[in-house]
Amino acid sequence: MELLPAVLDALALSSVDGVVVVSGAHPLEVESVPCPDWERGPGASLRCGLAALPAPAEAALVVLADGPELDPRAVDRVVESWRTEGGDVVAASYGGVRLHPVLLARAAWGLVPDEGARTLDARLVVCDDLSPPGDVDVRR
Repeated sequence: MELLPAVLDALALSSVDGVVVVSGAHPLEVESVPCPDWERGPGASLRCGLAALPAPAEAALVVLADGPELDPRAVDRVVESWRTEGGDVVAASYGGVRLHPVLLARAAWGLVPDEGARTLDARLVVCDDLSPPGDVDVRR
């Protein structure tokens, strides 16, 4: 995927400890965890990624590969908010709209349906001063 490098670059500039990339329909040119059930929906891919995390991981930060304008400050803001205020699901919001990044504490991992984490109630972290990550699927 041609947009993935920009997302990975943004994550490299953030405070995240490590990155797990999940592949599904298309092979990737980076190390990834294959998800054979990807057709079931984004939640299936997310569950594959969560299952690949090390046992001591307390939370996972979720971003989309087609969000090339991901701001590392939004990543850090969501992570810091979770560290100070807690919550099982914490998401960035831009102009009142819930988007990525989304942090899932371990307690929420088993709650992810095939439709994805969007269906889970989240505590929102305001990122109005930052650009939203974008979503190439909805661009024209």
